[in-house]
Amino acid sequence: MSVANKLRLGVNIDHIATVRNARGGEHPDPVAGAFAAIRAGADGITAHLREDRRHISDDDMERLQMLCASENIPLNMEMAAVDDMVEIAKRLKPHAICLVPEKREERTTEGGLDVAGLHNTISPIVRDLTDNGSRVSLFIEADERQIRAAAACGAPVIEIHTGAYAHALDDGDEQRAHEILTAMQQGAKLGLSLGLEIHAGHGITFNNVGQIAAIPELMELNIGHFIIGEAIFMGLEEAIGEMRRCMEDARGE
Repeated sequence: MSVANKLRLGVNIDHIATVRNARGGEHPDPVAGAFAAIRAGADGITAHLREDRRHISDDDMERLQMLCASENIPLNMEMAAVDDMVEIAKRLKPHAICLVPEKREERTTEGGLDVAGLHNTISPIVRDLTDNGSRVSLFIEADERQIRAAAACGAPVIEIHTGAYAHALDDGDEQRAHEILTAMQQGAKLGLSLGLEIHAGHGITFNNVGQIAAIPELMELNIGHFIIGEAIFMGLEEAIGEMRRCMEDARGE
């Protein structure tokens, strides 16, 4: 598998639904946000249907699938590796499904999936969803054991968790950030050598995306909270455009 130059941008619209749900009602509509993101140049739309439905709802997912199908844009459904979500995903048939760890008490996803420890649970889910027509990715840390376990599970894609790198930079811990970045670089090389497509996401901002986007093996970044937050000040189209410019600058495009 060769290294791709073009880095795709998937926009996660979860937190448009967070704002809607804070007050109730129908506005702002995350599906309208997804449409605006597509018009602004997003390469894909990501949405996480959590078990507690804290932001995205079942109806949102149904409408997002219809929108993305009509726009010929991939929908990436993030979900826990549990039976209820598997049944919903099989009915929706999104282009892509990213299996993530999920705890009800967490504010947001706090780390990667323990694919190595949950191999017997995850492998049949990967197989079931793949047979149903979706492309499955596993959200994991840049850890050799987890990357090899992901390949053994039969998932064609991994998404490397970048949150710890972002937190280290926020804390001013340059040494820790460098160690995590090195692990991500090495992990991306390993994943590619195992035939995996490499994505990354979580905690990415204008300020920290450069070193991540410069990893040549990466083919896609999935970014949500920061883009939606910045859209309050600069508009969604401008926020997506600026993130893409940062990504392209890092790639020398």
